[in-house]
Amino acid sequence: MLLPARKRSLFFKILILVPVAWICVVFYFAVMDHANNIHDNPAEMGKRMPRVPLVEGFGPPIIKEKNQERNQPLKEEDNQKEEGKMPVVPKPVFFVNISDPIYKSGDPNQAGEKGAAVNIDKEKLSPAEKKKYDTGFQNNAFNQYASDMISIHRTLPEILDKECLTEKYHDDLPDTSVVVCFHNEAWSVLLRTVHSILERTPDKLLKEIILVDDFSDMAHTKEPLARYMSQFPKVKILRMEKREGLIRARLRGAAVAEGKVLTYLDSHCECMEGWLQPLLDRIKRDPTTVVCPVIDVIDDNTFQYHYSKAYFTNVGGFDWGLQFNWHPIPERDRKLRSRAIDPVRSPTMAGGLFSIDRAYFEKLGTYDPGFDIWGGENLELSFKIWMCGGKLEIVPCSHVGHVFRKRSPYKWRSGVNVLKRNSVRLAEVWLDEYKEYYYERINNQLGDIGDISERKKLRERLGCKTFKWYLDNIFPELFIPGESIAKGELRNQGAPYCVDSAIGEDTEAKPVSPYPCHEQGGNQYWLMSKDGEIRRDETCIDYAGENVMVFPCHGMKGNQEWRYNHQTGRLFHVVSQKCMEMTKDGAKLEMKPCDATNKYQQWRFKEYNVEKVKQYGVIVPV
Repeated sequence: MLLPARKRSLFFKILILVPVAWICVVFYFAVMDHANNIHDNPAEMGKRMPRVPLVEGFGPPIIKEKNQERNQPLKEEDNQKEEGKMPVVPKPVFFVNISDPIYKSGDPNQAGEKGAAVNIDKEKLSPAEKKKYDTGFQNNAFNQYASDMISIHRTLPEILDKECLTEKYHDDLPDTSVVVCFHNEAWSVLLRTVHSILERTPDKLLKEIILVDDFSDMAHTKEPLARYMSQFPKVKILRMEKREGLIRARLRGAAVAEGKVLTYLDSHCECMEGWLQPLLDRIKRDPTTVVCPVIDVIDDNTFQYHYSKAYFTNVGGFDWGLQFNWHPIPERDRKLRSRAIDPVRSPTMAGGLFSIDRAYFEKLGTYDPGFDIWGGENLELSFKIWMCGGKLEIVPCSHVGHVFRKRSPYKWRSGVNVLKRNSVRLAEVWLDEYKEYYYERINNQLGDIGDISERKKLRERLGCKTFKWYLDNIFPELFIPGESIAKGELRNQGAPYCVDSAIGEDTEAKPVSPYPCHEQGGNQYWLMSKDGEIRRDETCIDYAGENVMVFPCHGMKGNQEWRYNHQTGRLFHVVSQKCMEMTKDGAKLEMKPCDATNKYQQWRFKEYNVEKVKQYGVIVPV
């Protein structure tokens, strides 16, 4: 018997809706189970990524399609992209019932995994690839070509000191805002920095990552970067309206940060697993403690990650040119530590990577707002921390890799020596009477440094100690120029040439050369100690039988002992029994048998203190 038309219609609707509802319920629980399985098993994360477009235009693809074979060579047409073409950036990817984005696991067979070196034979590259290789170096002062071959999720060597693996930290550590400032940073390097933070930082400790774009003008730093980072809720991008430099960019990031702790990192870093907890633990114990990780070296050419063991931890110092330098942990501080992984106090910080309680940073007056661009801010903050009641430490269980470049790739307006201007402001506020040692280095040419009255009031308000206290208690190893018997340029009497040498980590154990005197101090500024050393800070002029060199001062005289007669100009080397002579063409310094009639063996220090020579009983050669 047929049902009435109205009832028949209702019957068919029920017949259709019930199966559809059942299918929807089954599908919902299947998706929930799938999402939870991914969340519970991080190892599966990389296997379940959906298909996403390629990121092209900056070397090999950064994110590969799911089904693309590993190590598959690029097609010929892929190598013929238009120069300057905008990269194709993957759309934001979110997963059902997962609050955090999924991170793609690195390919274990990809170049650079485990922090390995990427060695490229440039001569085997095609002309187009050679151009790309050279352009990358020119734009970044590191090997962008090698970086683009490395996964932005690459793994690092699992070689953390064993004692660090069992170290215990507070359960209720404060959260942190990580501030990363950049200007035209290479795409793969910047993304690797961000991903190393996201993927190696406990979620509850990471309040946010603030990327401060210091007025970049490269295309990939604009809409492509914003689109890529939009998939990470904790990543924010701030755009400076004009080129301001590192100091003001960092202050901009600090102004909007919400974390209890500020952590500053450079834009070419890679964080190791467990990098953050040791830093936050020290701040949790004492909010006036400012902490730095051990900064491991990432090679600027091969991107090899060089891990530094805890025993070889160095601490920061400075010289009287107000340049930061590294030196071994002093014996007096080694005795205070029971383990190599114990935090060690550091007189200064390098400045690029550190964590500080946000409220304490504000109490200290943050950075000097009168500082321009970059330079000197690390020493100003270091002196301020120690002299105003805080502590500065390096924590051996925290490791962050950093690409150390041999030159800066950035161009600034000409006409102003910003580093000198910042350093003079620093000296006027914090160095007290010791500022004269720096001024001698710059030939007392101070220039216009602006108004520093507010910074002096800040020091007074904080009740800070004297710089003499700092030298006596925090950095007693520093050589004090006031103990020298002669100083300034060392000028030859046969021609207007001075002893000249650029001193740094890459110039030690290299020949000293004559150079036309410029009366600017700098590379031509020398001190002669009461022990006969001709030195600049911790580097001495040394002669071992071949060339006149600069070498780290060792305090044992020997090859570094000289005697000087200010009247005759003779510069006598005790061990070799020879005198320093400049060749007549001004090309080289040599050691020759002493000849009182040879003007090229006669030298004159700009200043010579007869009273100190008598006071210290210094031997003067005839």
